[in-house]
Amino acid sequence: MNMYAVPSPGIPGCPPGLEYLTQVGKVQVTQKSKLILKALIGFESNNKYEVRNVMGQNVFYAVEENDCLSRQCCGPLRSFTIHILDNFGQEIITVTRPLKCMSCFFPCCLQELEVQAPPGNTVGYVIQQWHPFSPKFIVANEHNEPVLKIHGPFCGWSCLPDVDFEILTMDEVSKIGKISKQWTGLLREAFTDSDNFGIQFPMDLDVKIKAVMIGACFLITYFFFFGV
Repeated sequence: MNMYAVPSPGIPGCPPGLEYLTQVGKVQVTQKSKLILKALIGFESNNKYEVRNVMGQNVFYAVEENDCLSRQCCGPLRSFTIHILDNFGQEIITVTRPLKCMSCFFPCCLQELEVQAPPGNTVGYVIQQWHPFSPKFIVANEHNEPVLKIHGPFCGWSCLPDVDFEILTMDEVSKIGKISKQWTGLLREAFTDSDNFGIQFPMDLDVKIKAVMIGACFLITYFFFFGV
């Protein structure tokens, strides 16, 4: 498999709706703020996101599907389905995360996530590797074959202004990108759960793996930064 082969629009291998991703090496995922309900009464609602290019233009929208009981009882541990839509309202990517435990110290029920593009067509997985202190993940293709790794900082500290999760080759020799949690200012960080994440990857990375990286960003958001 050539992980860096970029299919052209209309050619098999590029799922419909992902053509734009073949042209970019960076996107930003921004969570829409839930200041009033979250800060005043602690009520959890479904998350909504915007996926933007480097010029700040919206290229995709993402909405979480979940039930009220799971949101209130399970918080960031909850299972979810995130529907990613293009600007025409067509669903192009579906991200699914089952309910798993959050302990760093036991190698059971580790985090995992499946990405489909379009819905019903699996293009890859994100699978947590057990480590007592540092977050580590395997990025796998549609055949569940490992293609990349993601390594985060010690315990995924969310108190740092900017936090980078490095995207590495399987031999861990080369860093080819990163998923970054970006500082949004003291008041915004304290009184909302609205986060900004940047995703950088090679321009010529397989477009299906780019879609999986967007899914990985959502997993990191919920697992380490309480994107609820």
